[in-house]
Amino acid sequence: MTTRPHPILALVLLAGVAPPGSAAAAPAATRPSRQYTIEQFLNTTSVGGASFSPDETRILFSSNATGVFNVYSVPVAGGAPTALTASTTDSTYAVSYFRGDDRVLFTRDQGGNELNHLYVRERDGTEKDLTPGTKLKAVFRGWTPAGDAFYVATNERDPRYFDPYRYDAKAYERTLVFKDETGYDLGAISPDGRWLAFSKPRTTSESDLFLWDGQKSEMKRLSAEGAEADYSPEAFDVDSRHLYYLTNEKGEFARVRRYDLAAGSHEDVENADWDVMYTSFSRQGRYRLTGINADARTLIKLYDTRTGQPLSLPALPAGDITSVVISPSEKRMAFYASGDRSPSNLYVYTFGEAEPRRLTDTLNKEIDPEDLVDAITDTLNKEIDPEDLVDASVVRFKSFDQMTIPNILFKPHQATAETKAPALVWVHGGPGGQTRKGYSALIQYLVNHGYVVLGINNRGSSGYGRTFNKADDLKHGHEPLWDCVEGKKYLASLPWVDKDRIGIIGGSYGGYMVLAALTLKPEEFAAGVDMFGISNWVRTLESIPSWWESQRLALYTEIGDPVKDKEMLLAVSPLFHADQVKRPLMVLQGANDPRVIKPESDDIVAAVKRKGVPVEYVVFPDEGHGFSKRKNQIEGDRKILEFLDTYLKAVPAARKAS
Repeated sequence: MTTRPHPILALVLLAGVAPPGSAAAAPAATRPSRQYTIEQFLNTTSVGGASFSPDETRILFSSNATGVFNVYSVPVAGGAPTALTASTTDSTYAVSYFRGDDRVLFTRDQGGNELNHLYVRERDGTEKDLTPGTKLKAVFRGWTPAGDAFYVATNERDPRYFDPYRYDAKAYERTLVFKDETGYDLGAISPDGRWLAFSKPRTTSESDLFLWDGQKSEMKRLSAEGAEADYSPEAFDVDSRHLYYLTNEKGEFARVRRYDLAAGSHEDVENADWDVMYTSFSRQGRYRLTGINADARTLIKLYDTRTGQPLSLPALPAGDITSVVISPSEKRMAFYASGDRSPSNLYVYTFGEAEPRRLTDTLNKEIDPEDLVDAITDTLNKEIDPEDLVDASVVRFKSFDQMTIPNILFKPHQATAETKAPALVWVHGGPGGQTRKGYSALIQYLVNHGYVVLGINNRGSSGYGRTFNKADDLKHGHEPLWDCVEGKKYLASLPWVDKDRIGIIGGSYGGYMVLAALTLKPEEFAAGVDMFGISNWVRTLESIPSWWESQRLALYTEIGDPVKDKEMLLAVSPLFHADQVKRPLMVLQGANDPRVIKPESDDIVAAVKRKGVPVEYVVFPDEGHGFSKRKNQIEGDRKILEFLDTYLKAVPAARKAS
């Protein structure tokens, strides 16, 4: 769907309609009361994932309280969490409790290489790799209704394709369910185990929908051949009678439809004014949950399947509601809530009660590695006053061709018409990602130190309709980049932005946009910060990991074929225009990145150095595509600010005069 960031380069960089100058009227004399260190911002604990224990007294989740992600369990009634894993090197993420006991499933890779394995933590605390091997990748695909087995897809047989297996929950013996020799993306498995629903990408915005009948060993196409639409199989109902899926067929936005397995008919179920992001059922089928991407924030709707009517929920915490999970008894709901000034916290709501209960307290914790309980549950550390942070606004401007470009704008408290601030165009990953409202430690750190940040959703971004999402196909280095230049012009029009001190920053595809800006539009931005961005499209497309095989041709349609379109790709690859760079550049890279390999950064850094332009290079040997370890985040983010303070905030007089 247009709401799905593209899997190859997606880097989710978090970031409502306000007139451009509206925020300037607010007095700035007393805010921020302090400027905070990156350690203070990154002592914020990141949490994610939720799985109820069989007796529903605890919730399994992930936390980086120690600086490295590990698995924890927290009481539903509130109180101290318990650490269940203790990795000091590789990030470890919670997957699920077993259905009948306290065993848990979790996943980890090796130094950010994305070759995740699935592990079980036994009741005695020992760990077992359920998917051993040196070069395979494994993905958990859900439980059987009885909890006697679970599904795992791995690419061990052929590194290009993922085969789903059924694992016995007691002995861990497994049986092959489906042998993929084509390149499908598994979306859902029916409760009775008979049906598997797949999508198969044709482009990054178009795909086909397929249904596998395990009894007959037959694959059936459910979407019209060649339909100019995207399809995403989401869930089967509990009776295995209907497949629910998302599609934007004959429309701009994704809606919920269902396919009757017996009758072979399709019908609409739910529409929205924005993209529906997902839909799912509670375990016993009483509830159906839908998430909607409403102008860069998620709205949820919960339906009672007995009546088809939406359920009335209490006032939930202000902000983005994500990762909603219904408990096995269907009496409780776990979810995360975050705002621009508050990171995600885990909540639990018991249906019928007046309000939900918060189970974590994540903003600005002074982490003590010897005391994991205090790290997550102590009262709010007042070293950061949330009032010193800023809320974001959704703003829009007209680009060079009058296309409307949506953005997330962060304005520092101290920026006024009298004290104009430096600014950054922040470009998300993808292509096809989206900058959304929500908490970002790095953005708030930069804003706290006086930088305006415009999180641009250039053409090609998801969440704004199918036409907008397709508008960047085979145009990278051109129209999407020109949108960023127009974003700079928009910032320059704000009365509290210094038009001579506007830079550009981004990660992954956003990092490519930084490099493209400094090479293809070398006069526009005063400085650039590239986090693991592409410098040579031909090499990147030729070196994509084997497990992206199902997306390979779709990528070629979106970006270009490295053989047929080689000349075009070289023309928009920053590496071959490095002699044009005039502005200071900073590059950050994970040595184990399988998506944007290290030579992409090595080569552009060397080329810019030969030009004599200031360039700084930071490499983390234990990271991949994105930095998950707090020590590396602290080092990298601190160096970003130091770079910007040197080359953007303190603009050399000679350059400003020119």
